Amino acid sequence: MGEARLGILGGMGPQATQDFYQRILDMTDAVRDQEHVPTLIWSDTQIPDRTAAILGGGEKAEACYQRLLAGAQLLERAGCTVLAIPCNTSHYFADRLQGELKTLRLVHMVRETAAVMAQSGCRRVGVLATDGTVRTGVYQRECETLGLTCVPLPEEAQKLVMSIIYDEIKRGETGSREKFALIDRCLRRDLGCDGAILGCTELSVYRSYHGLPEYYLDAMDVLARRSITACGYPLRMV
Repeated sequence: MGEARLGILGGMGPQATQDFYQRILDMTDAVRDQEHVPTLIWSDTQIPDRTAAILGGGEKAEACYQRLLAGAQLLERAGCTVLAIPCNTSHYFADRLQGELKTLRLVHMVRETAAVMAQSGCRRVGVLATDGTVRTGVYQRECETLGLTCVPLPEEAQKLVMSIIYDEIKRGETGSREKFALIDRCLRRDLGCDGAILGCTELSVYRSYHGLPEYYLDAMDVLARRSITACGYPLRMV
Protein backbone atom coordinates (compact mmCIF):
# COMPACT_ATOMS: atom_id res chain seq x y z
CA MET A 1 0.00 0.00 0.00
CA GLY A 2 3.00 2.29 0.37
CA GLU A 3 2.02 3.99 3.62
CA ALA A 4 3.44 3.21 7.03
CA ARG A 5 0.96 1.47 9.28
CA LEU A 6 1.44 0.64 12.96
CA GLY A 7 0.19 -2.69 14.23
CA ILE A 8 -0.32 -3.02 17.98
CA LEU A 9 -0.44 -6.58 19.32
CA GLY A 10 -2.08 -6.06 22.69
CA GLY A 11 -4.44 -7.53 25.23
CA MET A 12 -1.56 -8.16 27.65
CA GLY A 13 -3.38 -6.61 29.48
CA PRO A 14 -6.23 -4.69 27.85
CA GLN A 15 -5.83 -1.63 30.09
CA ALA A 16 -2.17 -1.39 29.16
CA THR A 17 -3.08 -1.60 25.47
CA GLN A 18 -5.51 1.28 25.82
CA ASP A 19 -2.95 3.30 27.75
CA PHE A 20 -0.32 2.61 25.08
CA TYR A 21 -2.49 3.83 22.21
CA GLN A 22 -3.32 6.99 24.15
CA ARG A 23 0.41 7.63 24.45
CA ILE A 24 0.80 7.17 20.69
CA LEU A 25 -1.84 9.87 20.21
CA ASP A 26 -0.36 12.17 22.84
CA MET A 27 3.23 11.87 21.62
CA THR A 28 2.55 12.38 17.90
CA ASP A 29 3.00 15.94 16.64
CA ALA A 30 -0.42 16.17 15.01
CA VAL A 31 -3.17 18.78 14.86
CA ARG A 32 -5.65 16.93 12.64
CA ASP A 33 -6.75 13.35 12.02
CA GLN A 34 -4.65 12.88 8.91
CA GLU A 35 -1.42 13.71 10.78
CA HIS A 36 -1.75 10.76 13.16
CA VAL A 37 -0.21 7.33 12.58
CA PRO A 38 -2.54 4.86 10.79
CA THR A 39 -2.94 2.11 13.35
CA LEU A 40 -4.49 -1.33 13.71
CA ILE A 41 -4.94 -2.77 17.23
CA TRP A 42 -5.40 -6.47 17.85
CA SER A 43 -6.17 -6.83 21.55
CA ASP A 44 -5.90 -10.58 21.93
CA THR A 45 -6.93 -11.15 25.52
CA GLN A 46 -6.69 -14.92 25.05
CA ILE A 47 -2.90 -15.01 24.79
CA PRO A 48 -1.77 -17.23 27.69
CA ASP A 49 -0.21 -15.51 30.69
CA ARG A 50 3.36 -14.88 29.62
CA THR A 51 4.99 -15.39 33.01
CA ALA A 52 3.22 -18.70 33.62
CA ALA A 53 3.96 -19.90 30.09
CA ILE A 54 7.66 -19.01 30.11
CA LEU A 55 8.35 -20.36 33.58
CA GLY A 56 6.27 -23.46 32.79
CA GLY A 57 8.35 -24.10 29.67
CA GLY A 58 7.72 -26.78 27.08
CA GLU A 59 4.24 -26.90 25.56
CA LYS A 60 3.03 -23.94 27.62
CA ALA A 61 5.75 -21.65 26.32
CA GLU A 62 5.29 -22.88 22.76
CA ALA A 63 1.52 -22.32 22.88
CA CYS A 64 2.08 -18.77 24.07
CA TYR A 65 4.60 -18.12 21.30
CA GLN A 66 2.33 -19.53 18.60
CA ARG A 67 -0.51 -17.28 19.73
CA LEU A 68 1.79 -14.25 19.61
CA LEU A 69 2.99 -15.28 16.15
CA ALA A 70 -0.58 -15.69 14.89
CA GLY A 71 -1.46 -12.19 16.10
CA ALA A 72 1.63 -10.66 14.51
CA GLN A 73 0.95 -12.42 11.21
CA LEU A 74 -2.65 -11.22 11.27
CA LEU A 75 -1.39 -7.64 11.52
CA GLU A 76 1.19 -8.29 8.81
CA ARG A 77 -1.47 -9.59 6.42
CA ALA A 78 -3.54 -6.49 7.16
CA GLY A 79 -0.74 -4.32 5.77
CA CYS A 80 1.01 -3.17 8.95
CA THR A 81 4.64 -2.22 8.49
CA VAL A 82 5.71 -1.65 12.11
CA LEU A 83 4.81 -3.87 15.07
CA ALA A 84 4.57 -2.76 18.70
CA ILE A 85 3.87 -5.24 21.49
CA PRO A 86 3.10 -3.38 24.74
CA CYS A 87 4.08 -6.31 26.95
CA ASN A 88 7.62 -6.56 28.29
CA THR A 89 7.51 -10.25 29.24
CA SER A 90 6.48 -11.29 25.72
CA HIS A 91 9.80 -9.93 24.44
CA TYR A 92 11.35 -13.17 25.67
CA PHE A 93 10.13 -14.38 22.25
CA ALA A 94 10.92 -11.17 20.31
CA ASP A 95 13.90 -12.23 18.22
CA ARG A 96 12.29 -15.54 17.26
CA LEU A 97 9.10 -13.71 16.35
CA GLN A 98 10.92 -11.20 14.15
CA GLY A 99 12.62 -14.06 12.35
CA GLU A 100 9.26 -15.46 11.22
CA LEU A 101 7.80 -12.17 9.97
CA LYS A 102 8.30 -11.28 6.32
CA THR A 103 7.68 -7.54 6.06
CA LEU A 104 6.66 -6.46 9.55
CA ARG A 105 9.36 -4.74 11.63
CA LEU A 106 9.18 -5.32 15.38
CA VAL A 107 10.16 -2.43 17.63
CA HIS A 108 12.03 -4.23 20.40
CA MET A 109 10.66 -2.64 23.57
CA VAL A 110 13.30 -4.04 25.92
CA ARG A 111 16.31 -3.34 23.69
CA GLU A 112 15.19 0.22 22.98
CA THR A 113 14.55 0.90 26.67
CA ALA A 114 17.97 -0.39 27.68
CA ALA A 115 19.53 1.93 25.09
CA VAL A 116 17.69 4.96 26.47
CA MET A 117 18.71 4.06 30.02
CA ALA A 118 22.35 3.75 28.95
CA GLN A 119 22.19 7.19 27.35
CA SER A 120 20.81 8.68 30.57
CA GLY A 121 24.07 8.19 32.44
CA CYS A 122 22.65 5.68 34.93
CA ARG A 123 24.86 2.67 35.56
CA ARG A 124 23.30 0.80 38.49
CA VAL A 125 19.76 -0.02 37.45
CA GLY A 126 16.76 -1.68 39.04
CA VAL A 127 14.14 -3.41 36.89
CA LEU A 128 10.55 -3.62 38.08
CA ALA A 129 8.98 -6.45 36.11
CA THR A 130 7.15 -9.76 36.31
CA ASP A 131 8.84 -12.89 37.60
CA GLY A 132 8.91 -14.14 34.00
CA THR A 133 10.82 -11.10 32.76
CA VAL A 134 13.18 -11.15 35.72
CA ARG A 135 13.98 -14.87 35.79
CA THR A 136 14.61 -15.12 32.06
CA GLY A 137 17.02 -12.18 32.17
CA VAL A 138 15.32 -10.31 29.31
CA TYR A 139 16.35 -6.89 30.62
CA GLN A 140 19.56 -8.01 32.28
CA ARG A 141 21.07 -9.20 28.99
CA GLU A 142 20.18 -6.05 27.07
CA CYS A 143 21.38 -3.76 29.86
CA GLU A 144 24.64 -5.58 30.53
CA THR A 145 25.49 -5.49 26.82
CA LEU A 146 25.46 -1.69 27.16
CA GLY A 147 27.57 -1.63 30.32
CA LEU A 148 24.72 -1.30 32.82
CA THR A 149 24.53 -3.30 36.03
CA CYS A 150 21.06 -4.74 36.70
CA VAL A 151 20.51 -5.16 40.41
CA PRO A 152 17.98 -7.88 41.36
CA LEU A 153 15.29 -7.03 43.87
CA PRO A 154 15.17 -8.99 47.10
CA GLU A 155 12.41 -11.58 47.27
CA GLU A 156 10.04 -9.52 49.40
CA ALA A 157 10.30 -6.48 47.13
CA GLN A 158 9.71 -8.64 44.05
CA LYS A 159 6.57 -10.03 45.70
CA LEU A 160 5.30 -6.47 46.13
CA VAL A 161 5.92 -5.77 42.44
CA MET A 162 3.97 -8.88 41.45
CA SER A 163 1.17 -7.97 43.83
CA ILE A 164 0.75 -4.53 42.27
CA ILE A 165 0.73 -6.08 38.79
CA TYR A 166 -1.53 -9.10 39.32
CA ASP A 167 -3.57 -8.36 42.44
CA GLU A 168 -4.29 -4.72 41.65
CA ILE A 169 -3.73 -3.28 38.16
CA LYS A 170 -4.84 -6.39 36.24
CA ARG A 171 -7.99 -6.43 38.40
CA GLY A 172 -8.87 -2.87 37.48
CA GLU A 173 -7.52 -1.16 40.60
CA THR A 174 -5.15 1.81 40.59
CA GLY A 175 -2.35 0.17 42.60
CA SER A 176 -1.10 0.64 46.16
CA ARG A 177 1.04 3.70 46.76
CA GLU A 178 2.14 2.19 50.07
CA LYS A 179 3.53 -0.92 48.35
CA PHE A 180 5.26 1.15 45.69
CA ALA A 181 6.83 3.37 48.37
CA LEU A 182 8.44 0.28 49.92
CA ILE A 183 9.78 -0.77 46.52
CA ASP A 184 11.12 2.74 45.91
CA ARG A 185 12.92 2.77 49.26
CA CYS A 186 14.46 -0.61 48.49
CA LEU A 187 15.76 0.59 45.11
CA ARG A 188 17.23 3.85 46.36
CA ARG A 189 18.35 3.15 49.91
CA ASP A 190 18.99 -0.59 50.10
CA LEU A 191 20.25 -1.34 46.58
CA GLY A 192 21.79 2.03 45.69
CA CYS A 193 20.29 2.14 42.20
CA ASP A 194 20.67 5.45 40.37
CA GLY A 195 17.69 4.69 38.15
CA ALA A 196 15.01 2.10 37.53
CA ILE A 197 13.03 0.73 34.59
CA LEU A 198 9.28 0.20 34.67
CA GLY A 199 9.55 -3.10 32.83
CA CYS A 200 5.90 -4.15 32.95
CA THR A 201 3.08 -2.33 31.20
CA GLU A 202 0.85 -2.69 34.27
CA LEU A 203 3.43 -0.57 36.08
CA SER A 204 3.19 1.91 33.22
CA VAL A 205 -0.54 2.04 33.95
CA TYR A 206 0.31 2.60 37.64
CA ARG A 207 2.43 5.58 36.58
CA SER A 208 -0.46 6.97 34.52
CA TYR A 209 -2.63 6.91 37.64
CA HIS A 210 -0.13 8.21 40.19
CA GLY A 211 2.78 9.82 38.38
CA LEU A 212 6.41 8.98 39.17
CA PRO A 213 9.67 10.96 39.19
CA GLU A 214 12.23 10.89 36.36
CA TYR A 215 14.16 8.29 38.35
CA TYR A 216 11.86 5.77 36.66
CA LEU A 217 12.20 5.14 32.92
CA ASP A 218 8.89 3.91 31.54
CA ALA A 219 9.39 1.25 28.85
CA MET A 220 5.92 1.96 27.46
CA ASP A 221 6.92 5.58 26.79
CA VAL A 222 10.05 4.41 24.99
CA LEU A 223 8.02 1.98 22.88
CA ALA A 224 5.50 4.67 21.98
CA ARG A 225 8.18 7.12 20.85
CA ARG A 226 10.11 4.52 18.85
CA SER A 227 6.91 3.26 17.19
CA ILE A 228 5.94 6.74 16.04
CA THR A 229 9.34 7.53 14.57
CA ALA A 230 9.63 4.06 12.99
CA CYS A 231 6.48 4.90 11.05
CA GLY A 232 8.06 8.16 9.89
CA TYR A 233 5.92 10.52 11.99
CA PRO A 234 7.21 13.41 14.11
CA LEU A 235 7.20 13.46 17.90
CA ARG A 236 5.48 16.22 19.82
CA MET A 237 7.98 18.40 21.65
CA VAL A 238 7.29 18.53 25.39
